[in-house]
Amino acid sequence: MSGDIHPSAVIDPAARIGAGCEIGPFCVVGPQVELGRGVVLKSHVVVTGETVIGDETIVFPFASIGEVPQDLKYRGERARLEIGQRNRIREYVTMNPGTEGGGGVTRVGDDGLFMAGSHVAHDCQIGDRVILVNNASVAGHCVLEDDVIIGGLSGVHQWVRIGRGAMIGAVTMVTADVIPFGLVQGPRGHLDGLNLVGLKRRGASRADIHALREMLGKLGQGSFRDTARHMVDEDHGPMVREVLNFILGPSDRSFLAPHP
Repeated sequence: MSGDIHPSAVIDPAARIGAGCEIGPFCVVGPQVELGRGVVLKSHVVVTGETVIGDETIVFPFASIGEVPQDLKYRGERARLEIGQRNRIREYVTMNPGTEGGGGVTRVGDDGLFMAGSHVAHDCQIGDRVILVNNASVAGHCVLEDDVIIGGLSGVHQWVRIGRGAMIGAVTMVTADVIPFGLVQGPRGHLDGLNLVGLKRRGASRADIHALREMLGKLGQGSFRDTARHMVDEDHGPMVREVLNFILGPSDRSFLAPHP
Protein backbone atom coordinates (compact mmCIF):
# COMPACT_ATOMS: atom_id res chain seq x y z
CA MET A 1 0.00 0.00 0.00
CA SER A 2 1.35 3.41 -0.94
CA GLY A 3 0.33 7.05 -1.00
CA ASP A 4 -1.24 9.43 1.52
CA ILE A 5 -3.76 7.43 3.55
CA HIS A 6 -5.79 9.09 6.32
CA PRO A 7 -5.72 7.05 9.55
CA SER A 8 -9.53 6.91 9.70
CA ALA A 9 -9.80 5.25 6.28
CA VAL A 10 -10.77 1.56 6.31
CA ILE A 11 -8.80 -0.26 3.60
CA ASP A 12 -8.82 -4.02 3.25
CA PRO A 13 -5.28 -5.42 3.21
CA ALA A 14 -6.03 -7.24 -0.06
CA ALA A 15 -6.90 -4.02 -1.91
CA ARG A 16 -4.33 -2.88 -4.48
CA ILE A 17 -3.46 0.78 -4.08
CA GLY A 18 -1.36 2.45 -6.77
CA ALA A 19 1.53 4.80 -6.23
CA GLY A 20 0.66 8.32 -5.17
CA CYS A 21 -2.96 7.66 -4.21
CA GLU A 22 -4.68 9.91 -1.69
CA ILE A 23 -7.38 8.35 0.47
CA GLY A 24 -9.12 10.79 2.76
CA PRO A 25 -11.01 10.53 6.05
CA PHE A 26 -13.59 7.78 6.56
CA CYS A 27 -13.22 6.19 3.14
CA VAL A 28 -13.88 2.45 2.79
CA VAL A 29 -12.00 0.37 0.21
CA GLY A 30 -12.90 -3.30 -0.25
CA PRO A 31 -10.66 -6.33 -0.82
CA GLN A 32 -11.23 -6.67 -4.58
CA VAL A 33 -10.60 -3.01 -5.37
CA GLU A 34 -7.71 -1.82 -7.52
CA LEU A 35 -6.83 1.88 -7.55
CA GLY A 36 -4.50 3.11 -10.28
CA ARG A 37 -1.70 5.59 -9.90
CA GLY A 38 -2.62 8.93 -8.36
CA VAL A 39 -6.28 8.15 -7.63
CA VAL A 40 -7.83 10.52 -5.10
CA LEU A 41 -10.71 9.53 -2.80
CA LYS A 42 -11.60 12.79 -1.07
CA SER A 43 -13.48 11.59 2.02
CA HIS A 44 -16.43 9.34 2.99
CA VAL A 45 -16.10 7.44 -0.32
CA VAL A 46 -17.06 3.76 -0.53
CA VAL A 47 -15.35 1.68 -3.20
CA THR A 48 -16.23 -2.00 -3.06
CA GLY A 49 -16.81 -5.08 -5.18
CA GLU A 50 -14.54 -6.12 -8.03
CA THR A 51 -13.79 -2.54 -9.03
CA VAL A 52 -10.90 -0.99 -10.95
CA ILE A 53 -10.40 2.78 -10.97
CA GLY A 54 -7.91 4.15 -13.50
CA ASP A 55 -5.02 6.54 -12.97
CA GLU A 56 -5.63 10.10 -11.73
CA THR A 57 -9.38 9.69 -11.28
CA ILE A 58 -10.80 11.84 -8.46
CA VAL A 59 -13.80 10.69 -6.42
CA PHE A 60 -15.56 13.25 -4.25
CA PRO A 61 -17.29 12.76 -0.86
CA PHE A 62 -20.17 10.32 -0.36
CA ALA A 63 -19.85 8.59 -3.73
CA SER A 64 -20.68 4.85 -3.75
CA ILE A 65 -18.66 2.99 -6.34
CA GLY A 66 -19.00 -0.74 -7.05
CA GLU A 67 -21.85 -1.65 -4.71
CA VAL A 68 -24.16 -4.46 -5.86
CA PRO A 69 -26.49 -3.71 -8.80
CA GLN A 70 -29.98 -2.34 -8.22
CA ASP A 71 -31.41 -5.33 -10.07
CA LEU A 72 -33.66 -7.87 -8.37
CA LYS A 73 -32.33 -10.58 -10.69
CA TYR A 74 -28.82 -10.19 -9.26
CA ARG A 75 -27.97 -13.23 -7.13
CA GLY A 76 -24.45 -12.47 -6.02
CA GLU A 77 -22.74 -13.69 -9.17
CA ARG A 78 -19.30 -12.36 -10.02
CA ALA A 79 -19.58 -8.84 -11.43
CA ARG A 80 -17.09 -6.12 -12.28
CA LEU A 81 -16.87 -2.35 -12.62
CA GLU A 82 -14.08 -0.84 -14.72
CA ILE A 83 -13.53 2.92 -14.57
CA GLY A 84 -10.95 4.57 -16.81
CA GLN A 85 -8.42 7.32 -16.26
CA ARG A 86 -8.78 10.98 -15.28
CA ASN A 87 -12.47 10.84 -14.47
CA ARG A 88 -14.07 13.29 -12.05
CA ILE A 89 -16.75 11.56 -10.00
CA ARG A 90 -18.55 14.10 -7.88
CA GLU A 91 -20.55 13.95 -4.66
CA TYR A 92 -23.19 11.22 -4.18
CA VAL A 93 -22.52 9.55 -7.53
CA THR A 94 -23.39 5.84 -7.71
CA MET A 95 -21.87 3.36 -10.17
CA ASN A 96 -22.77 -0.33 -10.12
CA PRO A 97 -21.03 -3.41 -11.54
CA GLY A 98 -22.55 -5.69 -14.15
CA THR A 99 -24.85 -8.68 -13.89
CA GLU A 100 -24.84 -12.15 -15.39
CA GLY A 101 -27.65 -11.18 -17.75
CA GLY A 102 -25.71 -8.22 -19.15
CA GLY A 103 -22.22 -9.62 -19.58
CA GLY A 104 -21.03 -9.06 -16.04
CA VAL A 105 -19.09 -5.82 -16.58
CA THR A 106 -19.95 -2.14 -16.36
CA ARG A 107 -17.36 -0.01 -18.16
CA VAL A 108 -16.68 3.71 -17.90
CA GLY A 109 -14.14 5.29 -20.25
CA ASP A 110 -11.59 8.05 -19.72
CA ASP A 111 -11.88 11.78 -18.98
CA GLY A 112 -15.54 11.75 -17.96
CA LEU A 113 -17.33 14.15 -15.63
CA PHE A 114 -20.05 12.61 -13.48
CA MET A 115 -21.67 15.44 -11.58
CA ALA A 116 -23.35 15.33 -8.18
CA GLY A 117 -26.01 12.67 -7.70
CA SER A 118 -25.68 11.06 -11.14
CA HIS A 119 -26.06 7.29 -11.55
CA VAL A 120 -24.52 4.67 -13.84
CA ALA A 121 -26.41 1.39 -13.56
CA HIS A 122 -25.35 -2.21 -14.09
CA ASP A 123 -23.94 -3.39 -17.43
CA CYS A 124 -23.67 0.11 -18.91
CA GLN A 125 -20.93 0.83 -21.44
CA ILE A 126 -19.87 4.46 -21.13
CA GLY A 127 -17.40 6.00 -23.59
CA ASP A 128 -14.72 8.66 -23.21
CA ARG A 129 -15.35 12.32 -22.31
CA VAL A 130 -18.95 11.63 -21.30
CA ILE A 131 -20.67 14.17 -19.05
CA LEU A 132 -23.58 13.33 -16.75
CA VAL A 133 -24.95 16.55 -15.27
CA ASN A 134 -26.40 16.68 -11.74
CA ASN A 135 -28.87 13.88 -10.93
CA ALA A 136 -28.84 12.37 -14.42
CA SER A 137 -29.55 8.64 -14.32
CA VAL A 138 -28.56 5.99 -16.86
CA ALA A 139 -30.43 2.70 -16.45
CA GLY A 140 -29.06 -0.80 -16.96
CA HIS A 141 -27.51 -2.10 -20.20
CA CYS A 142 -27.27 1.34 -21.84
CA VAL A 143 -24.50 2.33 -24.26
CA LEU A 144 -23.27 5.92 -24.25
CA GLU A 145 -20.67 6.49 -26.93
CA ASP A 146 -17.84 9.06 -26.72
CA ASP A 147 -18.58 12.75 -26.06
CA VAL A 148 -22.21 12.26 -24.99
CA ILE A 149 -23.72 14.83 -22.61
CA ILE A 150 -26.76 13.98 -20.46
CA GLY A 151 -28.47 17.07 -19.01
CA GLY A 152 -29.44 17.53 -15.39
CA LEU A 153 -32.38 15.53 -13.97
CA SER A 154 -32.64 13.49 -17.17
CA GLY A 155 -33.22 9.75 -17.34
CA VAL A 156 -32.11 7.18 -19.91
CA HIS A 157 -34.26 4.04 -20.17
CA GLN A 158 -32.61 0.63 -19.96
CA TRP A 159 -31.07 -0.85 -23.14
CA VAL A 160 -30.98 2.55 -24.89
CA ARG A 161 -27.98 3.47 -27.10
CA ILE A 162 -26.87 7.08 -27.42
CA GLY A 163 -24.52 7.76 -30.32
CA ARG A 164 -21.28 9.69 -30.28
CA GLY A 165 -21.51 13.42 -29.72
CA ALA A 166 -25.24 13.46 -28.91
CA MET A 167 -26.65 15.81 -26.29
CA ILE A 168 -29.67 15.22 -24.06
CA GLY A 169 -31.25 18.38 -22.66
CA ALA A 170 -32.22 18.84 -19.02
CA VAL A 171 -35.30 17.14 -17.54
CA THR A 172 -35.67 14.76 -20.48
CA MET A 173 -36.77 11.12 -20.49
CA VAL A 174 -34.98 9.14 -23.20
CA THR A 175 -36.89 5.98 -24.13
CA ALA A 176 -35.39 5.08 -27.53
CA ASP A 177 -32.01 5.17 -29.29
CA VAL A 178 -30.45 8.53 -30.15
CA ILE A 179 -28.44 8.93 -33.35
CA PRO A 180 -24.85 10.26 -33.18
CA PHE A 181 -24.65 14.08 -32.99
CA GLY A 182 -28.39 14.32 -32.23
CA LEU A 183 -29.97 16.85 -29.86
CA VAL A 184 -32.83 15.51 -27.75
CA GLN A 185 -34.98 17.47 -25.32
CA GLY A 186 -38.45 17.50 -23.78
CA PRO A 187 -40.28 15.70 -20.95
CA ARG A 188 -40.62 12.76 -23.34
CA GLY A 189 -37.62 13.36 -25.51
CA HIS A 190 -37.81 13.84 -29.26
CA LEU A 191 -35.04 14.46 -31.74
CA ASP A 192 -34.74 18.24 -32.02
CA GLY A 193 -32.06 18.53 -34.68
CA LEU A 194 -28.28 18.26 -34.36
CA ASN A 195 -26.01 18.99 -31.42
CA LEU A 196 -24.48 21.94 -33.28
CA VAL A 197 -22.56 23.23 -30.27
CA GLY A 198 -20.86 19.87 -29.79
CA LEU A 199 -20.12 19.50 -33.51
CA LYS A 200 -18.50 22.92 -33.69
CA ARG A 201 -16.45 22.26 -30.56
CA ARG A 202 -15.08 19.12 -32.20
CA GLY A 203 -14.14 20.99 -35.36
CA ALA A 204 -16.79 19.63 -37.72
CA SER A 205 -16.65 21.43 -41.07
CA ARG A 206 -19.57 23.29 -42.64
CA ALA A 207 -19.72 20.56 -45.25
CA ASP A 208 -20.03 17.89 -42.55
CA ILE A 209 -22.81 19.81 -40.78
CA HIS A 210 -24.65 20.42 -44.06
CA ALA A 211 -24.44 16.71 -44.92
CA LEU A 212 -25.77 15.74 -41.48
CA ARG A 213 -28.68 18.18 -41.80
CA GLU A 214 -29.53 16.81 -45.24
CA MET A 215 -29.42 13.26 -43.89
CA LEU A 216 -31.65 14.22 -40.94
CA GLY A 217 -34.23 15.65 -43.32
CA LYS A 218 -34.35 12.38 -45.26
CA LEU A 219 -34.56 10.29 -42.08
CA GLY A 220 -37.59 12.29 -40.96
CA GLN A 221 -39.55 11.22 -44.05
CA GLY A 222 -39.98 7.58 -43.08
CA SER A 223 -38.55 4.67 -41.14
CA PHE A 224 -35.01 5.41 -39.94
CA ARG A 225 -33.80 1.90 -40.75
CA ASP A 226 -35.41 1.72 -44.20
CA THR A 227 -34.02 5.13 -45.12
CA ALA A 228 -30.57 4.25 -43.77
CA ARG A 229 -30.49 1.04 -45.84
CA HIS A 230 -31.13 3.05 -48.98
CA MET A 231 -28.49 5.66 -48.11
CA VAL A 232 -25.70 3.54 -46.67
CA ASP A 233 -24.01 2.70 -49.99
CA GLU A 234 -23.87 6.32 -51.11
CA ASP A 235 -20.90 8.60 -50.42
CA HIS A 236 -22.05 11.06 -47.76
CA GLY A 237 -18.83 11.57 -45.81
CA PRO A 238 -17.59 9.91 -42.59
CA MET A 239 -19.98 11.59 -40.12
CA VAL A 240 -23.12 10.68 -42.07
CA ARG A 241 -21.78 7.15 -42.56
CA GLU A 242 -21.26 6.90 -38.79
CA VAL A 243 -24.90 7.82 -38.16
CA LEU A 244 -26.17 5.39 -40.80
CA ASN A 245 -24.05 2.55 -39.40
CA PHE A 246 -25.37 3.35 -35.91
CA ILE A 247 -28.97 3.16 -37.13
CA LEU A 248 -28.30 -0.20 -38.79
CA GLY A 249 -26.42 -1.52 -35.74
CA PRO A 250 -27.40 -4.38 -33.42
CA SER A 251 -30.46 -3.05 -31.61
CA ASP A 252 -34.16 -3.82 -31.67
CA ARG A 253 -35.19 -0.51 -30.12
CA SER A 254 -36.85 2.26 -32.06
CA PHE A 255 -35.29 5.72 -32.51
CA LEU A 256 -36.24 9.09 -31.17
CA ALA A 257 -37.50 11.03 -34.18
CA PRO A 258 -38.31 14.69 -34.90
CA HIS A 259 -41.82 15.96 -34.23
CA PRO A 260 -43.93 15.72 -37.38
